[in-house]
Amino acid sequence: MRIKVLAAKLLAKKVNKETQKWSSKPVETQQKVLQSLIKQATKTKFGKDHHFEKIKTFVDFAQYVPVRDYEELRPYVDLVVQGKEDILWKGKPIYFAKTSGTTSGAKYIPLTKESIPFHIQAARNALLSYIHETGNADFVKGKMIFLQGSPILEEKNGIKLGRLSGIVAHYVPNYLLKNRMPSWETNCIEDWETKVNAIVEETINEDMTVISGIPAWVQMYFEKLQEKSGKKVGELFKNFSLYVYGGVNFEPYRAKFENLIGRKVDSVELFPASEGFFAYQDKQNEKGMLLLLNAGMFYEFIKTDEFFTENPKRYTIGEVELDVNYALIISTNAGLWGYNIGDTVQFTSLKPHRVIVSGRIKHFISAFGEHVIGKEVEHALKDAMEGSSIRVNEFTVAPQIAPETGLPYHEWFIEFENEPNNLEDFALKIDEAMRKQNSYYDDLIVGKVLRTLVITKVAHNGFQEYMKSIGKLGGQNKLPRLSNDRIIADKLKSL
Repeated sequence: MRIKVLAAKLLAKKVNKETQKWSSKPVETQQKVLQSLIKQATKTKFGKDHHFEKIKTFVDFAQYVPVRDYEELRPYVDLVVQGKEDILWKGKPIYFAKTSGTTSGAKYIPLTKESIPFHIQAARNALLSYIHETGNADFVKGKMIFLQGSPILEEKNGIKLGRLSGIVAHYVPNYLLKNRMPSWETNCIEDWETKVNAIVEETINEDMTVISGIPAWVQMYFEKLQEKSGKKVGELFKNFSLYVYGGVNFEPYRAKFENLIGRKVDSVELFPASEGFFAYQDKQNEKGMLLLLNAGMFYEFIKTDEFFTENPKRYTIGEVELDVNYALIISTNAGLWGYNIGDTVQFTSLKPHRVIVSGRIKHFISAFGEHVIGKEVEHALKDAMEGSSIRVNEFTVAPQIAPETGLPYHEWFIEFENEPNNLEDFALKIDEAMRKQNSYYDDLIVGKVLRTLVITKVAHNGFQEYMKSIGKLGGQNKLPRLSNDRIIADKLKSL
């Protein structure tokens, strides 16, 4: 086991040196990536349609390749799905990551032999970065669990398809196979509640050292462990030292996790998606995640307040500023070109480039022109809970445009673990924190266009019931923090 720890530390040192090299030359690194992508795709249908042979600079690229979302790129994707070659990328993809789009139905995101290794490498390097910084490599001796989708794959016109987490399960390095949990059989269980119960049975007596997954679903796992054992998770797993997560902000869950675990553990945040693995937390005491500039992806950024205007400016890595909200646009070695992934980011550091995920370009509230984003509601809730015993399991926010009486307001649906003594006082604290962050919202309150927010309590496991009712319980499914309509709100009220 000591050999395994030593090997991990040596590899961590090597990877850190490589990371320093490319992250210290961000513009040069991204220019090389763009040139490589264009060169490899010049003879594809997309490359011919968009004059790749004429593209020498980013200015050329922006001239010939428009920003598109999935629906706009779909005519090309449909050809790839039909089994046609050399459409978006040379040859055929080796997988499709199948995701459920809100407007597009099923979405098929191509994964190629060039792109897959970067997904695996980034996840590995996130752990190695943590080892290099902290010197803690003892967790490699214990068991690791990754709560994910089923690895069972379907096939469409000779190309395998499944959820991204299920696809990457086929690429677990040999040296991790003995440490990895749950078993293949348990991972293949489709029903999420049945699966979590089986994972509890398999892991409850093991030496779990690393646990990874979306906070809401790991919380469910922890609660079932505690229910079955009568012990805190940290007592049950004495060597549990690292929690790895991605997809949502962990801060609203942190207090609840520390209570379930019984102590603090280090955490590492990831920013993975079917379209690419974009960033990971490289420092425990620095805000943000290191943007992966050498991972087969070229990044562009559009300011969110300009995004819906005609011909908004497209910024490259050398032009971005701190604390500005940007829509993230990518071009990749899986054949996505000028692709709007839907996530918004803010830079917390430019040397090196670190980002936080600030929300979704389509997940916001601006029913009255307030432009509220996910980062703001999460921070407001955190600020309101600071120094109290209040704990929240889950929440979402929607506008109430036509209340039966009084002014319109923002309605916060919150599932509490520990409720505040006075719900109205707690709502006022959240409201004050929102007004400090968002001047538009403050103006609407002052101008008596809106009244202060209203909290609607959601019953225990209410959000799980909601996700189950729409067929999205478990796996990598996430509850939107914000909606600009009442679809989720009305469903929650009807449960």
